[in-house]
Amino acid sequence: MSNAVKKTISLPADLARQAEALAQAEGKSLSGVIQDALRQAGIERRLQELRGIQAFWSQQARAKGILTEKDLARYLRD
Repeated sequence: MSNAVKKTISLPADLARQAEALAQAEGKSLSGVIQDALRQAGIERRLQELRGIQAFWSQQARAKGILTEKDLARYLRD
């Protein structure tokens, strides 16, 4: 990992113990556990944004009476 940047973080004692136990259980370094957690948090954030976008467009479609794929095809033809 040639682009690694060292950072110092602070964790509550109980969370630090949990992270260290997880690292040991999974055979990873503490850095690896933190990296995985940050990646997962990013994924969750993007999924939440996607759900918001889907909800918005679903609402827009329902307002136009588009409830099925047939409705959508008819709407796009007209």
